[in-house]
Amino acid sequence: MAAAAQLLRGVARGPAALALVAVSGRRTLGSAPPRGAAGPGGRRAALAAAAGALGGLGLGLWRRQAAMAASEEDEDDKEEEELRKRFMAPPVSGLRELRRRRRELRSRMELLIMETQGEVCRALAALDPGAAFAVDTWERKEGGGGISCVLQDGEIFEKAGVNVSVVFGLLSEEAARQMRSRGKSLKAKDGKLPFCAMGVSSVIHPKNPHVPTMHFNYRYFEIEEADGTKQWWFGGGTDLTPTYLNEEDAVHFHKTLKEACDKHDLKLYPKYKKWCDDYFYIKHRGERRGIGGIFFDDVDSPSKEEVFQFVKSCAKAVVPCYVPIVKKHCHDSFTPEEKLWQQLRRGRYVEFNLVYDRGTKFGLLTPGSRIESILMSLPLTARWEYMHIPPKSSKEAEILEVLRNPKDWVH
Repeated sequence: MAAAAQLLRGVARGPAALALVAVSGRRTLGSAPPRGAAGPGGRRAALAAAAGALGGLGLGLWRRQAAMAASEEDEDDKEEEELRKRFMAPPVSGLRELRRRRRELRSRMELLIMETQGEVCRALAALDPGAAFAVDTWERKEGGGGISCVLQDGEIFEKAGVNVSVVFGLLSEEAARQMRSRGKSLKAKDGKLPFCAMGVSSVIHPKNPHVPTMHFNYRYFEIEEADGTKQWWFGGGTDLTPTYLNEEDAVHFHKTLKEACDKHDLKLYPKYKKWCDDYFYIKHRGERRGIGGIFFDDVDSPSKEEVFQFVKSCAKAVVPCYVPIVKKHCHDSFTPEEKLWQQLRRGRYVEFNLVYDRGTKFGLLTPGSRIESILMSLPLTARWEYMHIPPKSSKEAEILEVLRNPKDWVH
């Protein structure tokens, strides 16, 4: 190779020169008659030899580059196929676009919520093989869309929904007012606030009153203000709503969430456990919706990456904190009276979601929202009775005591 290059340099000296170029698998050859002592035949032979040597090198390099590119493309195709298998439907933003922007946090968050949806749906479907999730993709004309996965009337689950939404556009004045009431300083331009919101949310209502209802939600929000700066924050949580108290289950649930939090900061679990107890408070009833878990919102520190990793740990804890409890109790026997109590407790669940829940309020206040997906959280059946008071020292009274006075389950 060195000899060929030297030969070409010697032959091509002078005002007119021969150029051999290999670029992206394409070779171009341009020449002018060089001047020198050698005759035309010698020069042509020398040029042919040099060009052949370097041309072969360029072709070989191109072939290696092409082989590497083909290998990388095959790897990309395999990775995309693996992702498709893990998802319930194609992502709202498109898989190739997400992979193209894979370093951006918004893309990573969308991939996380898609994977979480798939993991939870597969885990629930394995527990209730006679039923199937209906997968419903939808678009929002104002921008974005979502994927709703709902299982109804199964043997184990009366209703289980796992939704993903990725929406963007202009924030409604009502939604902006709600955020400002939480201390957000949002500076609009001509009354407009561009936003992007994405998240995964789920509510699972089992048939058996000895299997608790479970809810989780993890979300990311971004708003562009009048001067172009962007406010961002994460929110979410996982909480348990049993019809009857099982302390062993409560300890398992809270311990699993605590372990996820402790990976990042030992202060997070007690802080977000208390926040959960306070947030899911039904003021007009004087009781919590359930026995809690963790809840957080408007979290924008210490950094995007650190909060994202925390949210990822929490999302990965959903299946291990809940599925073992379902397996343990899904075939427990129960009485008509216990089923009636479950229906009454579901009435409380509905009251909280429709009166206090931030996610429900935001969805109902956002133009173009999909109402069916927002109200997916409600059970198929619930009951309200006038002045229903359970007997003292009953199992029903036991759970009410915990709902009125939250307990520490892990210390």
